[in-house]
Amino acid sequence: MRDVFDVSIRLRRYFTLYTGVFVALVLVLGVLEHFGLPPRWIGYSFLFLTIILYATIGVLARTANVSEYYVAGRRIPAIFNGMATGADWMSAASFMGLAGTLYLSGYQGLAYVMGWTGGYVLVALLLAPYLRRFGQYTIPDFLGERYGGNAARLVGVAAVVLASFVYVVAQIYGVGLITSRFVGLQFEVGVFVGLAGILVCSFLGGMRAVTWTQVAQYVILIVAYIVPVAMLSYKATGLPLPQFVYGEVLAKVEVLETRLFDDPAELEARRLYRERADAIYERILNLPDSLHEERQRLSQKINELKNGDARMRDIVVYERQRRELPQNADEARDRWDSAMHVAAERGATPTHHSTAYPGNDESERNLARVNFLALVFCLMLGTAALPHVLMRYYTTPTVREARNSVFWSLFFILLLYFTAPAYAVFAKFEIYSGVIGSSIAELPAWIAAWSKVGLVAIEDINGDGLLQLAELTLNPDVIVLATPEIAGLPYVISGLVAAGALAAALSTADGLLLTIAGALSHDVYYKIYRPQASTQWRLLVSKTLLLVVAVLGATVAAQKPASILFMVSWAFSIAAAAFFPALVCGIFWKRANRAGAVSGMLVGMLLTIYYLVRVQFDSIPWLGIHGIGMAPWFGIQSVSAGVWGVAAGFVTIVVVSLLTPPPARSIQEFVEQVRYPQMRV
Repeated sequence: MRDVFDVSIRLRRYFTLYTGVFVALVLVLGVLEHFGLPPRWIGYSFLFLTIILYATIGVLARTANVSEYYVAGRRIPAIFNGMATGADWMSAASFMGLAGTLYLSGYQGLAYVMGWTGGYVLVALLLAPYLRRFGQYTIPDFLGERYGGNAARLVGVAAVVLASFVYVVAQIYGVGLITSRFVGLQFEVGVFVGLAGILVCSFLGGMRAVTWTQVAQYVILIVAYIVPVAMLSYKATGLPLPQFVYGEVLAKVEVLETRLFDDPAELEARRLYRERADAIYERILNLPDSLHEERQRLSQKINELKNGDARMRDIVVYERQRRELPQNADEARDRWDSAMHVAAERGATPTHHSTAYPGNDESERNLARVNFLALVFCLMLGTAALPHVLMRYYTTPTVREARNSVFWSLFFILLLYFTAPAYAVFAKFEIYSGVIGSSIAELPAWIAAWSKVGLVAIEDINGDGLLQLAELTLNPDVIVLATPEIAGLPYVISGLVAAGALAAALSTADGLLLTIAGALSHDVYYKIYRPQASTQWRLLVSKTLLLVVAVLGATVAAQKPASILFMVSWAFSIAAAAFFPALVCGIFWKRANRAGAVSGMLVGMLLTIYYLVRVQFDSIPWLGIHGIGMAPWFGIQSVSAGVWGVAAGFVTIVVVSLLTPPPARSIQEFVEQVRYPQMRV
């Protein structure tokens, strides 16, 4: 015990020194910027110096020991496991997407804060100590040992791969955004550059290297998150305490909202967007004739411009529009339906930031309330069931340390989540007061810069030369990254934020890739296919699979499938439906058996995927699938698809377990020992 204490003291000294060095680096770059260092070089410095740092830690912590590779030798002290869990948890969704979602949806976005933090209460009470007491390497490993046989293990592996892969695609997508904006790389190239930083840690040292890299990444991401909003707070209120004074700025935002929402030019812009949505709807109804008419209209316009000696630039615009027209009625329906919804959203009456459960009538407000609660439910249970998070509690020396590390995880996560609402309010104040109403010809440079990445768009639909709120489209992923530029802070702060976002994405991606590779190599290759495999072969297979999964994830991320927070929410619903019922029943109900667990996981996971796909997508063009959309059940949106899967999973496990023979007596006794270790069965 004394040795563990001495190691903890020594680690605290190391990471205190590391934090000081990082702060000194930021200050040095700030001074160099003052003396003329170009912004691009600041971006290069933050990107490559931090990746080199993570790579160095990965090399120093490399290992060929199986226990070290999968569970860091079960020697991580609680406070450092809490920091690593915080970094593992603070993905690109938390760092980049949370404040952006709060910016766009106001009060409704608090569902993410409540769900994600509440999930750790479930981890501490229901799962972490018991899983640590079981003493396995992976979640499928627990399922295989608890329920017996390979069926539960294989279904668990499939669920781990699916949920973690969706999650890791979101992280790699975030890396692509960061590198493409701050280093000037093409998005697709930036995705694979960031992938190298992800692989260097998890590939060499497994969980041991990933843990110490994540501790280092947590320091960077929390500094990067708090410093800019603290500067905004000082600029707006005179106090660098955004978490405590943002209510004052929120009052100013509400005044601005009242003025902007009722501005005649704003009302005109929204009316024009609604008319556009109606016109697109008419075109959809008249397919395929409307597609042919649109092609003829563009051809006629091009001929008129050519005959009238128009500028070649104008002709090229219409030729591109004709070239990009849908090829058939199905493609036109999909594309125009998406454009119709965008126009309808921009034409809708905006909601005040502090409005809870917005809606035009009581029915809509009740629906908003239901979706809020459903999302909180899915995020809580998804948090408690995410394999890459639960794996972290296998790395502590004791069960008590596992429980303590949940406390430290919550503490370190709270530092960011307590700040996110303030980030959204200060960003909204800066945009509403400094950008909306400005001349479109004189908009700040950040709008053009982020437009090139595809996260910002403007359109002067009413032709008055001024930017109305409805004419500005902001992707939620841009708010945190662009806020320093929006507020006119030094570019070194933008570079710091980019480094923090990169740390958040890399730390989570490392944990996810290790989880996927561990499930495939340990639970499929070693436990099922080749139990006699040597340590060297097991690690080689794990690293090979990790590389393959990483490249596949980068390939999918390069297609920009959805916003980060949407993809992450889907992963939470899938994890909640697939794992939570089986884990809870496996720990607290000794009568739960293999048939029940396998049936429950399959039913829950498949129902969730079915609902998610049918509600979210009207078509999947790259698979040639069209017309698959359906209305949500009771109005619950796709991000909360896990509501149905979790309920179905619990019911299936209970019913099937009661209708089939109970598990072996030895398994039931072992479950009792895990729950009540002081008992002798």
